[in-house]
Amino acid sequence: MKFNIEVDVTPDELRRFLGLPDVAPLQAELMDKLRERIEAGMTDYDPVKLMEPFLTGNLKSFETMQNLFWNALGNHPGSEKPGKDKK
Repeated sequence: MKFNIEVDVTPDELRRFLGLPDVAPLQAELMDKLRERIEAGMTDYDPVKLMEPFLTGNLKSFETMQNLFWNALGNHPGSEKPGKDKK
């Protein structure tokens, strides 16, 4: 024998029924503090410093990566096969 019980309650009603604390005010306070810290850090925002770990000191690595992508896609200028008409 199988019984199905369907309960129609909101998450807030279920939380109160189970005796769980309401953490919404704490969450709102933490989000406000996080927003303040992010906005304070925006004054010192420097995109070059953000990308600095990814830069190797010269642009040769970017050229190599670009050539790799072009070769993989077959769209670089040297990829045309002889005898084919250019459109």
